[in-house]
Amino acid sequence: MPLTGTFERSLDDKHRLALPKPVRDQILSDTETTLYAAPGNDRCIALYSAKSFQELADRLTKLSSAQSDVRNYLRMFYSQAECLEPDKQGRIRLPARLVAFAGLESQTTLVGVRDHAEIWETTRWEALLASHADEFDSLTTAAMQALEKQ
Repeated sequence: MPLTGTFERSLDDKHRLALPKPVRDQILSDTETTLYAAPGNDRCIALYSAKSFQELADRLTKLSSAQSDVRNYLRMFYSQAECLEPDKQGRIRLPARLVAFAGLESQTTLVGVRDHAEIWETTRWEALLASHADEFDSLTTAAMQALEKQ
């Protein structure tokens, strides 16, 4: 089932973030209790289930490391990615390097994005929404055209 929803969350001074129950239910299971946090596009933190992270890794192995931009992407992505295990309260502790990468402060927004969740600094998330709200129809058209090419 695709990850969906938008959730306002506070990040404490130890970089702990409480995962909302709907997200925990969608991304974790009795047998899959770990998550992966990694740098996401547009300076957010991407949060993957172990299965989704492995599927992404499988797709990334198909990239040619002969290109310097691909090598640099793989270095940046994997060196900053980290396996996380939620505590009994459903909180995760985000690595300081990812908190700095995403510019997170105390107010964050967690959004579901199909196969992963993204953690955004709230004002940056709101700015992204505002800047693209009028483009929704054209973004829909572009996404559907990309599907047709596959």
